[in-house]
Amino acid sequence: MTLSRTHGVIALVVVIVALLVFDLSHSAPLDPFRAPALLALGSGQAASGAHCAAAPGS
Repeated sequence: MTLSRTHGVIALVVVIVALLVFDLSHSAPLDPFRAPALLALGSGQAASGAHCAAAPGS
């Protein structure tokens, strides 16, 4: 039996679904009330935790 592109796509989808199931079953549920605001324009909240939030030269 030769492997075709269809077999590769099916294997990739199975791996992605398996990773999603594993992650959802082993992670804590998200708390929407503790999540940072998606858009905090003008609210005074500063971004934190990402490389883009680092001050230049630091």
